[in-house]
Parts: sequence; structure tokens; C-alpha cells
Amino acid sequence: MKVFIDHNLPPALARGLGALFAGEHEVTCHKDKFGTTHIKDEEWIPALGAEGDWVVLSGDLNIPKKRPTRELFLRAGLVGFFPRKAVMELPLNRKASRVLYVWQQMEELSRTVRPGAFELQIRGEKFSTL
Repeated sequence: MKVFIDHNLPPALARGLGALFAGEHEVTCHKDKFGTTHIKDEEWIPALGAEGDWVVLSGDLNIPKKRPTRELFLRAGLVGFFPRKAVMELPLNRKASRVLYVWQQMEELSRTVRPGAFELQIRGEKFSTL
């Protein structure tokens, strides 16, 4: 699985997950992939879509909820996981713990559903469709 973590989540989360899953999954953050965090959604979304098979972990709920970016995201063939506000407010260690807790479900969904946008809940193993 190739996982892109956008600039709304800490780069340390991406780098930690990348180290943990080295050799098994490719995990990168916005800054490491594009050299900056100042790139518009209209640029990075199609770029990832063109490369194929990317899964996005993003703290930006505007992507799946606002029509233009949602359509762009889905048209790019991406699968996205978007933490709820309660998850985003957790300290980094608990945020990482939450992502790790649902990692297997993220893998399964990304293999079976493409494109798709899902909300990461504060509890449980299920995702809500956005």
C-alpha cells in the first residue's frame, strides 16, 4: 500500500509509519513527496491519481465534503481516510495509535474500494462513507 499523508497531519506521523512499515508499505508526507506543503489540492490530487494506487490520509475534511475537490479526488481514483475532528485533536501519540488500530481495515478497504472517501472515527474499527 502506498500512503500519502497530507500537510494537515504531522510529518512525524508519516515518517514514523514509514519506518514501522518499511519494506511492506510506502508512506510519505506532503513535504517529502512534493518538496513543499504549499501545493494546491488541484495539483497534488491529480498527480497522485496519475501515479496510481495511492491511499490518502488527510486531516482536510473539505476534500471529501466540498463538491469540486470531492469530484477531483474521486476522479483521480484515490482512496482517502479523513479523521474526524475528535481524532485530529488527539496528541500525536494517540493519533498514531488510532491510525495503527485501523490500519488493517484501511488496507482491506483500499484493496476493495476504489475510489472512495471514508471518515476515521474516534472509536471502533468501522469507517463512515463520506
